[in-house]
Amino acid sequence: MNLAPDNQAPLCAAPDPAPRQPHLRLPSLSCDTHAHICGPAARYDYSAQRIYTPPDALYPDYRAMLDTQGIARAVLVQPSVYGSDNTVLLQALAQDPTRLRGVAVIEADTPLTELQRMHALGVRGVRCNIVDVKEGKGRLPLAHLQALARTIAPLGWHLEFLMHVDEYPQLDELLEDFPVDVVFGHLGYMATGKGVEAPGFQALLRLLRGGRAWVKLTGPYRISGSPMPYADVSAFAHALTEAAPQRIVWGSDWPHVMVKGAMPNDGDLCDLLSDWVSDPVLRHQVLVDNPAWLYGF
Repeated sequence: MNLAPDNQAPLCAAPDPAPRQPHLRLPSLSCDTHAHICGPAARYDYSAQRIYTPPDALYPDYRAMLDTQGIARAVLVQPSVYGSDNTVLLQALAQDPTRLRGVAVIEADTPLTELQRMHALGVRGVRCNIVDVKEGKGRLPLAHLQALARTIAPLGWHLEFLMHVDEYPQLDELLEDFPVDVVFGHLGYMATGKGVEAPGFQALLRLLRGGRAWVKLTGPYRISGSPMPYADVSAFAHALTEAAPQRIVWGSDWPHVMVKGAMPNDGDLCDLLSDWVSDPVLRHQVLVDNPAWLYGF
């Protein structure tokens, strides 16, 4: 990563411009549940508090990647670089309303009329960055999260957490009575070196089995200590799918802003599913049935 001149936030590399078709044949109506649209930077300002600066990652480029992969549906997630300004996200959703759904970032006092407008454009959830907003190790800002949940509950939305689950060994107890479903990105977002027996990851498995949580198989390069094919991630993917196959979804994490090593090709990332979810029936559930239910396709 190079340094951006305005606030010294690292400048991320662009995704592979020539995504290849995966060797794995994806089922019809497969869904990529995690991608970000960024830019153009010349038109839309990034937050001064951002921790990275993405390349322009525009919807036509993302759509071309989906078409190459054979992916019919997608979920765009508000990137942290825009804070709670969802302009770019909502404009992208409006371009392809049948194909797309969204996860926005909002304030707890966002008017219902604005939420209803977002819902009409395809928003089905709200993202919360717990990684950067902490009340102490192992504690969650529950009052804030519950206020958000009460705001979105009438719309049937969920909360998506960006958090390191290993920091919360009582995660299942903290969220057992939460008023809306919760979604965890990046397989729980903990370093694989800590192992699947880590108390926080085991708490995530218990929460999954309880039927109110979901997990995204996304961003293996964010948690792996190995290069592609990120072999140390497999045990985590298997543990999650075995715990609650009806609560697992998959996503590309395009444009891969947190890659620290070699930029992976999206075809190679998709082919990881051959190991992570080897059974074709289960793979159909993860790629088609589960996201259709969670995002209302």
